[in-house]
Amino acid sequence: MNKAIRFHWRLPNPGEGFTPSGKVKEPNREIMGLPDLEAQLEFCLLAEKIGIDSLLTAFSHNMPDPFPHITALGMGAKKIKFLLAYRPGLLSPTSFVQLVNTVSTILDGRIHLNIVAGHSPKEPMYYGDNLSHDERYHRADEYLEICHNFWANEGPVDFDGKYYKIKDGQLGTPFKGLKLNHPEIFLGGSSGMAQQVMSKHANCWLMLGGKTPEELKPILAPALLQGKDAGLRLNLIIKPTREEALQEAEDLISDMKSDWIEKNYAKGSDSQSHNKLFNTEEAKNQDWITPYLWKGAVKYYGVSSVALVGTPEEIAEAIMAYKEVGISHFIFSGWPNKETLITFGEEVQPLVRKLEEAAKMAVNA
Repeated sequence: MNKAIRFHWRLPNPGEGFTPSGKVKEPNREIMGLPDLEAQLEFCLLAEKIGIDSLLTAFSHNMPDPFPHITALGMGAKKIKFLLAYRPGLLSPTSFVQLVNTVSTILDGRIHLNIVAGHSPKEPMYYGDNLSHDERYHRADEYLEICHNFWANEGPVDFDGKYYKIKDGQLGTPFKGLKLNHPEIFLGGSSGMAQQVMSKHANCWLMLGGKTPEELKPILAPALLQGKDAGLRLNLIIKPTREEALQEAEDLISDMKSDWIEKNYAKGSDSQSHNKLFNTEEAKNQDWITPYLWKGAVKYYGVSSVALVGTPEEIAEAIMAYKEVGISHFIFSGWPNKETLITFGEEVQPLVRKLEEAAKMAVNA
């Protein structure tokens, strides 16, 4: 509960843009598939200056592979870390650890991992992966156990499981960590299988936005008692007045159509987290969860677009309310992403740090 909040941010995708009215443009597949090192390095340097812990890099068939991508960016940005999203099963666990370790030596340990089992069986099939929801998590369990055996660096690795069989596994390149002998591992998912894998292998349980602090408190309690961190993925809409913030949220979705998101994310997903945000009656009929927590953009921009909406003071107080129930990591993004990051760094983050310090002094008084 007393851990200082660590702020992370979503790295903008290549070609990410907005219409003159401020709405997100539908993704340009051709541009998304090409690294935009100049623009993204500029964003990395800005995040470094603001004091962001790490930048989340997405994984998708539409995008460049994140391993060489973050390596190139990390050679230009010297402090920021990267929270690399990746799926078990794309590479053998031995090859995966070899890649992670190699990148860690190049970037001085500035790599975290966001292990993603996948929200749908559709895209994994592009890679020849046809496992069901629970099977993907069973495989992730084996995968991460093997990875941790390599990171322990206690001799040759042997493993005999359903999905992987490793005999006398050895790697010459160790993980170069800032504090640990392995990358910090963030793992999301609300299913029982996801929680089991997180409990065994991850450092942080990463949650999608959509629940109030009061709703999250009993959910997070077992993981926190186990010594795990808890994280939350949210967007931000920050304006000088509440009226302006509400208008910004309304403008963001006015005249938008949900066909593309419903086709590509809502339908066919076997993720419990995604389905709760898309397909329940509550999801369809309730945009405002609290006066500051808004999911009106979900049906237009996807499940990671639940947002905190308000003034800098209101946003800071909402963040602290989540900290009080155990959230110590926040992964933010905004519309537009760069401008929201600047506003956050100048107006919200200093308020949060002051509130943290005041809370610490009150406890020690």
